[in-house]
Amino acid sequence: MKHKGIILVVIVAVCVAVLFLLPKDKKYEAIAAVGKPAPTFELRDANGNLWSLPDLRGKVVFLSFWATWCTTCKAEMPAKETLFQKMQNRPFQMLGVLYRDSPAKLAAYYRTQTVSIPSLISPDNELARLYGITGVPETFIIDKEGIVREKIVGPLDWGSPEGVKIVEKYL
Repeated sequence: MKHKGIILVVIVAVCVAVLFLLPKDKKYEAIAAVGKPAPTFELRDANGNLWSLPDLRGKVVFLSFWATWCTTCKAEMPAKETLFQKMQNRPFQMLGVLYRDSPAKLAAYYRTQTVSIPSLISPDNELARLYGITGVPETFIIDKEGIVREKIVGPLDWGSPEGVKIVEKYL
């Protein structure tokens, strides 16, 4: 009986110690908001190329968070591909950001889908936290000066005249 009490005290002490020793979650001063500077990033894409938001200054940036497991993202991908093709040779850069997904799944996904858009890999979904992502797809349009101009939650027909106009007004 005495030993059970000692064991209980030890377990409680260990639990309290673990709570104090666990790393604290990062706190962000602000997340991406329309009309505010976009959170900066420097990430590699699935091919190992380095992408940096400051390096894209002077271009409109289409930043879309997506996942291979997301059926809505898969349905939206052809429209994004259409927009990508329409914007060739313009001051425009499309980037996808893989969200809560394994980069190892990209090769199989690319075999079934046409994807010309670079897919950035954000370790631990750090960029998603900076942008306040709650699900996918979510897309941000960042103007040539690095200001977030649009935040679109959910899918959009990016290849339609309306979708193209959303981007073109910032070119």
